[in-house]
Amino acid sequence: MDTTTTNVAETDAELPGALLELQNHGVPLKHASLVLLRVENNGFTYIDTHDYVALEDDRVGIRFFFPNRKIVGTVITELSNDSLRANFRDLRTSFRQETDKHPAGGVIEVPKVPMNRSAHYKILAALERVPGVTGEPGPPILEGDVKDGRIAETQSRIGTPKRIIALVGFLSVLIVAQLVVFLRSNSGAPLDCTTGHVTVYGSTAFKPIVEEAADAYGDLCPGATFDFTMEGSGEGVSALDDRGRSNADGEFVAFSDGRKADGMPALIGRPISFFLFAMVANPDAGVRDLSLAQVKDIYAGKVTNWKEVGGKDLPIRLITRHRGSGTRAAFKARVLGDVTEAPPTVDVCPRGSDAKSFICEVGDTEKLLETVAGTAGALGYSEAGAAADQKGVITVRLDDHPPTVEEADAHLYPFWETEYAYTIGEPPARSLGASFLRFLTTQTGADILRSHGLRPCPELSNPEKCQPV
Repeated sequence: MDTTTTNVAETDAELPGALLELQNHGVPLKHASLVLLRVENNGFTYIDTHDYVALEDDRVGIRFFFPNRKIVGTVITELSNDSLRANFRDLRTSFRQETDKHPAGGVIEVPKVPMNRSAHYKILAALERVPGVTGEPGPPILEGDVKDGRIAETQSRIGTPKRIIALVGFLSVLIVAQLVVFLRSNSGAPLDCTTGHVTVYGSTAFKPIVEEAADAYGDLCPGATFDFTMEGSGEGVSALDDRGRSNADGEFVAFSDGRKADGMPALIGRPISFFLFAMVANPDAGVRDLSLAQVKDIYAGKVTNWKEVGGKDLPIRLITRHRGSGTRAAFKARVLGDVTEAPPTVDVCPRGSDAKSFICEVGDTEKLLETVAGTAGALGYSEAGAAADQKGVITVRLDDHPPTVEEADAHLYPFWETEYAYTIGEPPARSLGASFLRFLTTQTGADILRSHGLRPCPELSNPEKCQPV
């Protein structure tokens, strides 16, 4: 907002008169303006002080220049988080003299404020026109930039821009055209809809997501049905390979946390999403952050009590996944590396507060989370979205980095994998399997992926690799 305080309409209200009483050290302002600046981080990553494009010894991150006006006073009117408060101690104003390149004018100098995603603050400023200047002052000028990004300026405007009117008209015509197509079709389903039946195998971590997407597809496309036999990535890909070798009738898809094993040349994979995992612990352990070295020592059997890594005096009980699990394969590849895991010590995971440490295996993500929640001192790993929704467990940071797409994309959080969809050969373009996979990555299914904290592969800079940049 950038507006004068002049009352340009006849009114009986007395409140506008208060704006004419703006003063500078007791002297009323003759040609006052009020400016409200709202600065927000609406990008995908955290902005730190070193992300501002400025010399290291320059305390200013952003400057707002107001031609032919001087700054009378400023105040911070809103903070999205109280932690931002201390960053504005260096907020300053200055005045630039006229040069060949620009007129005289006031400057608001904003410090290099670190901002989380969606964080914002507001600055309210009172301005007065430079003496001797007539006519409308020039628009404010934003000076500043951020690394690997940009600062985009928006302004409040009066009236509807012609481009918006044209856009609304175009969209109206488009909607009418779609309605005509909809009414003339035999059904109300989208044009890409296909009827049929698909059997789905694979990752238990991905199961809730693909089930939700299949329900959404079925709602939009009547006549499409799905069966789910999802018992693990390895088992699912093997089952799909068996169907291919036996020339089984029907359509089949297998979802895998990572690439298939060797020896299955008939299966074709396509990356679906960037898939995050998290380590989970029972809150009784008293640990919320582990270093990668500590995790490796725990799974190698070198550390068996939480007090050895700063937690409570409680034995560590490891809940792991079976050998065919894609989540386990991702954990081995991304976290443990060349560390040899200690073998299971019990066939069935005990419940309660037995005094001994143990290592046991479970078959799916849901079972693992339930076991960790019900076992004091338990530690395991699962899909990050499912872990966040599970009561009775906490997600454990790795080297002080949480399981988020932003941290993984910055190469700070290591526990992630690419989710692949495998089919027997290339499915026909108009088959239900092909249509559903398109739906999952580019239509409503992509929204479902994002709602679970994942990122569809087409949104990444290297979609064919589907990995952090």
